Amino acid sequence: MLTPSDGSSDGGKLAYLRKPDRYRQFDPELFDILAHAADESDRRRLQTIEDSGAIPSASYFNKVLPDDAAGRVTFMQRCASDLNDADLVFFDPDNGLEVSLPKGRKNSSKYLYLDEVASFYGSGRSLLIYQHFPRVERTAFMASCVDRFRGAASDCAIWTFTTAHVVFFLLIHPESPARLAIAAIEACARWGEGFVIGNYVARERIGATIIDSRIPA
Repeated sequence: MLTPSDGSSDGGKLAYLRKPDRYRQFDPELFDILAHAADESDRRRLQTIEDSGAIPSASYFNKVLPDDAAGRVTFMQRCASDLNDADLVFFDPDNGLEVSLPKGRKNSSKYLYLDEVASFYGSGRSLLIYQHFPRVERTAFMASCVDRFRGAASDCAIWTFTTAHVVFFLLIHPESPARLAIAAIEACARWGEGFVIGNYVARERIGATIIDSRIPA
């Protein structure tokens, strides 16, 4: 979900690439790819990562998402068409899930909207969604996001992968290949708590969303 540069430093948290002794151990090949790409301009950086083969057999949709409502509809339609055969679609909005800002308004391109989540999920795809942490209590915020996702994808299994600044929500469709859920389970045990924390999100029990790492029954 590329947007025109607004001159901000958002997305520039690359200091970890200057600490190979601490972070390279988690995935040496990927670390080296990202360290090389970081020296490129923003647009070229993305192309370098795409050309690297870091994600085998991945397809990319790298058009710029406009703020205007009609342009957004066209963007999403083309994205759905280009990724028609994908089992998993990763959405990388600048900020994350929609707030009170309506589509078509300035900066609406920085968000993914719930009807778009429902549309892509409804076509049988699992989704991985980036979310920046706002300045609110994180556990309650994540629980609120989970509730909103359940409204758009009621039968999905949800996993969260959190870092110091962001959370990735994985919504697995029941018709998706079993390897996606297996990969999620393995990822939860792959990294230490100082890097990425993965958890399975249990269904609501007595009005509360339970976030833990237990495998769903």
